[in-house]
Amino acid sequence: MSLSLLTSCSPTFSADRHAVLGGAWVGADLPATPAPWPLQCLQTPVLAPQPLSQECWALPGGQPLSSGESEGIAWRRGGDLLFGVIEIDEASVTAQGDHTVLRQAAYDAYARIFRLLDAQGLPHLWRVWNYMADINGETDGMERYRQFNMGRGDAIEDGARSVVGRVPAACALGVASGPLTVAFMAGSTPTVTIENPRQVSAFFYPSHYGPRSPTFSRAALAYPPGQEILFVSGTASIVGHQTVHAGDVRAQTAESLDNVAAVLAEASAKSRCGVFGLGDLGYRAYVRHPADLDAVRSVVERRVGGAPVVYVQADVCRSDLLVEVEGLALRALSA
Repeated sequence: MSLSLLTSCSPTFSADRHAVLGGAWVGADLPATPAPWPLQCLQTPVLAPQPLSQECWALPGGQPLSSGESEGIAWRRGGDLLFGVIEIDEASVTAQGDHTVLRQAAYDAYARIFRLLDAQGLPHLWRVWNYMADINGETDGMERYRQFNMGRGDAIEDGARSVVGRVPAACALGVASGPLTVAFMAGSTPTVTIENPRQVSAFFYPSHYGPRSPTFSRAALAYPPGQEILFVSGTASIVGHQTVHAGDVRAQTAESLDNVAAVLAEASAKSRCGVFGLGDLGYRAYVRHPADLDAVRSVVERRVGGAPVVYVQADVCRSDLLVEVEGLALRALSA
């Protein structure tokens, strides 16, 4: 079926050669024309190499697709693959019980995703992209990222998804404004989850990082027909469970890439296709302060060579983290 990730797709993208499942738009402005597929729109600046970035997950042209809307989720399915996007405006949310508004919004988003996947018979989340406004801000007496983790974790537990060992690769970043937006890819088969021996698994973080730990794996290997996909989650300058190199963006970038390299070594041991190197992936690097772009870019390019990297302005989940790196590799399985 040959899933691919394409860049700079337009709404008039050739349906003869590609059938688009969905994708992401990153840029200071929203797209002028609504896309005919699920599209996660992030109004945050692309710092390099271009003023906007559009990515599309696509199958070969002629592949039959089904589309729909379910509880606010726009989704498309091709075979046993499904891509979806949900946006929840916090102003429209009524918190229940002891939930804050953001905790409730996160819970609602994930609970709806699980209901959709169960209805479609595709129960396995592979990769999730989470973005929210003011991620490090405090409302209702708690940092907003911690509120999000509580809602996400509650929904994963209530949806009978394991919070240990079978959770998707993911990222969670902050943008200046806009709704909670969650994009996801799911399939009929479980992923092979990857952890980092240099770090405590996120779902085992100690309680001083919040009442509920983040619920994601460091990376995941997924297997659509005839392929292997490696999703590397958002990765930052954390050793064990602690932030290191506070205030030093170059050192944080290098440490982040050391963590990616450690994840790739673990993934290589479980891969059906052999070894992954830093130069084998495509990357998105999230930079908190635009003035740090040159410093981050110089460290990244020295380590990954000519691998493609898009640099985006975004806030990382801890206020003392200045940069985060995520990666992706798609490879064909041998016959």
